[in-house]
Amino acid sequence: MEAQALYGRQLALSAHEATAVPAGVQVLPAMQVDEHNVICQRCGSYLDRLRAQLPKQQYYCYQCLNLGRVSTLVKLYHMPEPNDFATVPVCTWHGTLTTQQAACAQSIQANFIAHKRQLLWAVTGAGKTEMLFPGIAWALAHRWRVAIASPRVDVCLELAPRLQAAFADAQIAVLHGHNPEPYRYTQLTICTTHQLLRFRQAFDVLIIDEVDAFPFAANPRLAFAVNQAAKVNGAILYLTATPSRALLKQVRRGELAISYLPLRFHQHLLPPIKVRLQPNWHQLLLQGKLPRCLVQQLQKYQHNHRRFLLFVPRIQQLASVYAALRHYCPQMMGQTVYSADPERLTKVQQMRSKQLQYLVTTTILERGVTFPGIDVIVLGADDAVFSTAALVQIAGRVGRSRDRPTGLVWFICHSHGRNVKRAQRQIQTINQKGRRLRATMPTVP
Repeated sequence: MEAQALYGRQLALSAHEATAVPAGVQVLPAMQVDEHNVICQRCGSYLDRLRAQLPKQQYYCYQCLNLGRVSTLVKLYHMPEPNDFATVPVCTWHGTLTTQQAACAQSIQANFIAHKRQLLWAVTGAGKTEMLFPGIAWALAHRWRVAIASPRVDVCLELAPRLQAAFADAQIAVLHGHNPEPYRYTQLTICTTHQLLRFRQAFDVLIIDEVDAFPFAANPRLAFAVNQAAKVNGAILYLTATPSRALLKQVRRGELAISYLPLRFHQHLLPPIKVRLQPNWHQLLLQGKLPRCLVQQLQKYQHNHRRFLLFVPRIQQLASVYAALRHYCPQMMGQTVYSADPERLTKVQQMRSKQLQYLVTTTILERGVTFPGIDVIVLGADDAVFSTAALVQIAGRVGRSRDRPTGLVWFICHSHGRNVKRAQRQIQTINQKGRRLRATMPTVP
């Protein structure tokens, strides 16, 4: 095993596997066991002793089992991050930031340099990725190790080509559970937040995209992973369009610096949410039908070839909605997609490359994916599965292109639920702030 495989990493190895580790490796316990607790040293979980028990008084961690089993039968092997990078990648992105984007980018870079933690609260479609480039370029030039992590594989797959285009001569590792390629040591890493559990004090700059998204927001192990993967004095940047109360509380306490941008890169406002009450939509679906208003809209798409996403609350509803859609609009090419779909990544790529006109989907595509020029319809938007943040993110899929900065955001509901009302108000508030910001600008493209 080469030393680079362990730089800033922690690998669970048996005694037999550890015979190949290089000199100078640090050996750490994989589990902490005492009379009161069983604690996994990789993910920080306090485990139920009975559930975690193996034969002969051995224990394993069932919380991070998807990354390979950690138990009292193995050790964690680690080598400190040496920042051993032979070349220095340069930024090859030649785009232009708006005045507002440039101010956020300058703040991001300054907080990287100062080793601080920061929240970038920017509306969906604000150009968050491009605002990162100056700070990342500075960090790479100083041989810092940088990672961008997201809770969603789809986000990682969308970020990877954009980062590769922006830093053309950089080697970029893309780490997620569906990637069969072996790990390689690189200065710039894109990964899912789960993959951070494999790192220890590795990154000088750690950027967490879509920090409010599932599963990151509901999983304390992933917050543990962030703190463990960053160096002790590392800079951490959180990106989101819908920050949680916990993040805003950290801002108020002075624990996080903040930059705020309520306007999209093309300086158009967010498309407003239109609501149509259709109390019997679920009963119609059980009969193989869709609401007439929805059928009429879908037939318009069949005629004008407009592309769209159709969200439903439940995986079980995907097949029924898709079958009805095929019945009403047989000429349109589309697919269904959900989180555990084995063809999920392929279908999303087909939508990106315009091989498909639509996807019928669950909340898995609520954020982190960009399909220029699409509309969005949410069937059953008042369902509890759609949080206010999820609805705002879904609405944010629309109008992201400079060529088509507007579009339809349409919620079909049983009732005007609280989540729907709050999503409408949130977008109205953001647009009010965006209008005020635009009013201070000399010209509007």
